[in-house]
Amino acid sequence: MKQGIHPKYDKVTVHCACGNAFETKSTKVKLNVEICNVCHPFYTGKQKIVDTAGRVDKFNRKYNLKSDK
Repeated sequence: MKQGIHPKYDKVTVHCACGNAFETKSTKVKLNVEICNVCHPFYTGKQKIVDTAGRVDKFNRKYNLKSDK
């Protein structure tokens, strides 16, 4: 690797809009995010599947899966 061309890679604290904070490494000095693993619907189990054409129900019927409704 060439010397002097790479950015500094240090520990930073990431602050989420929900109030959660965690440490990671980055080339940025300060990181602010809107969604993190604490408030994201996929990770909290509150994810809703939007189905306007009935594709999810059709898939569930085809493979005999129970519906979440």
